[in-house]
Amino acid sequence: MVRIETPAALEELRKNLADERRRYERVLILCGGTGCRAQGCNAVYEETRKVFEELGIQDRVALRYTGCHGFCEMGPIMIVKPQDIFYTRVKVGEVRDLITKTLLDGEIVREKLYVDPRSGDACLTMSEVPFYKKQVRLLLGMNESVDPKNIDDYIAIGGYSALSKALFRMEPEQIIEEVRRAGLRGRGGAGFPTAEKWAATRRARSRDGIKYVLCNADEGDPGAYMDRSLLEGNPQLVLEGMIIGAYAIGACEGYVYVRHEYPLAVENLYTAIEQAREMGFLGKDIMGSGFDFDVHVSIGGGAFVCGESTALMASIEGRLGEPRVKHIHTAERGLYDRPTNLNNVETWANVPVIINMGAEEYAKLGTERSKGTKIFSLVGKIRNTGLVEVPMGISLREIIFDIGGGMPNGKRFKAVQTGGPSGGCIPEQLLDTPVDFDSLYDVGSMMGSGGMIVMDEGTCMVDIARFFVDFLCGESCGKCVPCREGLKQMLYILDDITGGQGSPEQLEILQELAEVMRDTSLCGLGQTAANPVLSTLRYFGEEYREHILERKCRAGVCKALVSYSIDQDKCTGCMRCKKACPVGAISGEKKKPHHVIGEKCEKCGICLEVCEFQAVVRK
Repeated sequence: MVRIETPAALEELRKNLADERRRYERVLILCGGTGCRAQGCNAVYEETRKVFEELGIQDRVALRYTGCHGFCEMGPIMIVKPQDIFYTRVKVGEVRDLITKTLLDGEIVREKLYVDPRSGDACLTMSEVPFYKKQVRLLLGMNESVDPKNIDDYIAIGGYSALSKALFRMEPEQIIEEVRRAGLRGRGGAGFPTAEKWAATRRARSRDGIKYVLCNADEGDPGAYMDRSLLEGNPQLVLEGMIIGAYAIGACEGYVYVRHEYPLAVENLYTAIEQAREMGFLGKDIMGSGFDFDVHVSIGGGAFVCGESTALMASIEGRLGEPRVKHIHTAERGLYDRPTNLNNVETWANVPVIINMGAEEYAKLGTERSKGTKIFSLVGKIRNTGLVEVPMGISLREIIFDIGGGMPNGKRFKAVQTGGPSGGCIPEQLLDTPVDFDSLYDVGSMMGSGGMIVMDEGTCMVDIARFFVDFLCGESCGKCVPCREGLKQMLYILDDITGGQGSPEQLEILQELAEVMRDTSLCGLGQTAANPVLSTLRYFGEEYREHILERKCRAGVCKALVSYSIDQDKCTGCMRCKKACPVGAISGEKKKPHHVIGEKCEKCGICLEVCEFQAVVRK
C-alpha cells in the first residue's frame, strides 16, 4: 500500500485506480450486506468466483462484493454493469447460467429480473424498480461501487478528496461554517444542529489539550439497521467524516462505539482503520498536513441505554453504562472529563458529502429546517422491506406505498411507528405528514435514528404499546425513579388491559404516568419512553376502551379477549383444523361438523388460518 503524503499523491493514485478500473469490459456486483448474507450470498459469491476462473474471464470482468444495496427483500442481488442489469434472489445453482448468458452470450435472463407486482412489468435496471425511484441515495448509492475491505475502491470514487480539501484548502472555522450552512442535523434522533455541537467543542478548553470525537454505532432500536449497513458497506466514508470533524474541532483521538451484535461491521471497521493508517489518513501527520488523529474501536455489550451520550462515554471508560445529569455538557467535559463531540454513524457519513458537494447544493435537498437525506429501515407488514434513503420532507404515504409497495395480502394499513421504541405510532389519517424532524414531533412521534415499522389491520395497538414498554422496562438503567418505576407501573396496567382485567380509571393513570415520565426522567430514554403509550392513547383510544369496556381485541391478538368457535353450518368436516391444532382442542369426525374444546384451546389461531371454508369464527 502506498502512503499518501500530499494531495497531489492522492489524486495521482485516484487517476491510476480509475485507469485500472476502465480496463475491465464489465463489472459484476454482488450485494454482501447482512440481509443478502442471510439469504446465502456468501455461497453465491464463492460460486461466482469459481465460474469466473473456470471460464477465464477474471481479467475482462471485474467481480465486486459490496455492502448493502437496500432492497433486502429481494436478496441476494446481482448487478451487471455497464448495462445496470438488476437480478434478484439469485441462487447458487443459477450462477453459471446467469454468467454464461449475460456476460458471454449477451442475453438477459428475464426470469431473474424484478417484477413489479402492481403493474406486472419486469424491471431491467435498478432505476426502473419502484423501490428505488423516489430515493436519493447520497450515502447508500456508494455501496454499489465499493468493496468495504478494499480502500482502493473508495479512493477510486473520490474517497478522501473531501479530507484533502478540508486539510489544505479550508480553516477549521470554515469547515464548521460549511456544515452550518448545509443545515446538517444529527441523525441519531435528537436532530441537534451538528455545527453547533462542533463549535461548542472547539471553543471548550481541555486541561491537557486533548479532545475527542466519538461515533455512536450503538444502534439498539428493534428493526433498525441503518448504521450497521453503513459501517458494513462503506466504513471509510464514516472514518473520513470523523477525521474532518476532528480537524475542525481540534481533536486528536476518536472512538467508534459499536454493538457487539454487529460482527461484520466490526470486522470491516477494523480492516478500514488498518488500511487508512497504512495509507496515511490516520495517525501522525495526516497527508503531510501536520494534523495528528487516530481512531479506536470500543465494542458495547448491547445495552440500549448506552446509545445515550453520557452512558456511552461511561461504557468506553469501562464503567457502568448509565446516564448522568448534564449540568456540564459533554462538549466541555465528556469522555475522560475532556471536551468531546458525539455524532452517530449517518451524521459522520454526511460530512464528506457536504464538503464535496458544497453547502448550498446539499441544502437544496430537504425542507427549510431539515436538510439532506435520511436513511430508514422499512420493516413490518409491508411488501418491500429494506433500507431506503429519501430526501427530508417526503411524505409517509410515499415511503410506505410508492417505495414500500403497500400492505401484502390485501390487508389495510393501520399505523406506522417511527423513531424506534421511543417513537410514536402514526395513524392512517396522518399518512401525508412530511418526514422531517419537526413534523414528526408535532404528531407525537420522532425521527429517531431511522426505524420505521409498518403495521396493518391485524395489529393490536394496545399490545404494541405494551411490547415497547416491556422492551424499555428491560433496558432502563434504573438510575432515576420516574423511568424505573414509571415503566414498571405502565407495564402492569397494559398487562391488565390486554389480559382482560383493565378498568377505565387505569387509562387516566396511564396518561398521567406517561406525562410525568416525559417531564421528569433523567435522560432521553425515560423522557421519550412514554411516546408509544401517549400516541396510541391519542390516535387509537377506542381500542383501549374496547379492551376495557367490551373485553374485545379487534385484531384478535390479545388471547385473553379472544375465543374461537366453529360454525356448524359451514364446517365440512375436512379435518384440516383438527390436524393442525397443536394441543388437540378440536373434536369431530371426518365429514361431520367439528367443535372447539374451550378449556383446551390455546387461542393460537392456527385453525382460523388453515380453514378454507371460513367456518372458524374468532370473537
